[in-house]
Amino acid sequence: MEDINLDDAIKLIKDDMHSYELLHDKFLSYINRDPDLKNLVHSYKSRFKDLDHLKSKIERKNHEDSMLPEDEQKGPITQDNIQERITDICGIRILHLYIGQFEAIHKALMKYVNSNELALFEPPKAYTWDPEYSKTFEALGVSPKLKESFYTSVHYVFKPRADSNITCEVQVRTLFEEVWGEIDHTFNYPEPSKSKVIQEQLKVLARVVGAGTRLSDSIFELNSLQDAE
Repeated sequence: MEDINLDDAIKLIKDDMHSYELLHDKFLSYINRDPDLKNLVHSYKSRFKDLDHLKSKIERKNHEDSMLPEDEQKGPITQDNIQERITDICGIRILHLYIGQFEAIHKALMKYVNSNELALFEPPKAYTWDPEYSKTFEALGVSPKLKESFYTSVHYVFKPRADSNITCEVQVRTLFEEVWGEIDHTFNYPEPSKSKVIQEQLKVLARVVGAGTRLSDSIFELNSLQDAE
């Protein structure tokens, strides 16, 4: 693969950073002020991608893409497509207590899409290895995806309006899933661990986390039934 000068691409992102910041602040206002989200969201995290490291990430992604079979390649990330290919310059992570809250969170987020206050860059995806939860996500119109690592989270990519190139990735997950995600990130980012033992132990931990998620959901469901009596 020929060398690609990415300096102009990085400059384009820097020049538009204020637009990413505006979208970020707008979304946080929904989390902090929307009465439904205020009751559902336990906590949240937000960050902007370190532009000093963005160039090396793009070079790595371009190299990985060039190693794929030709019919699977997306082509290199350049100045012309960086905003379409790098959609997590702005990132927000929403954490909630149990999976039973997800439907209400999803509907609260989609309310802003349906009213054209936000737009979706692409359909949301639910990364999960649990077949039962896959059915839950499918029923809401969220496409389930399986990652070999057992990564679990629902991903949205929002734009301020349909014709905008500015995006913000929003992840929604339970606190149990956040614990696993942080541990996995420690060992598998930016490069995956080469230890097969660690990778297998992370999958075991994912199953333990899944059991915790199911148990917490059951506890809240039982409490709701008792309150209804």
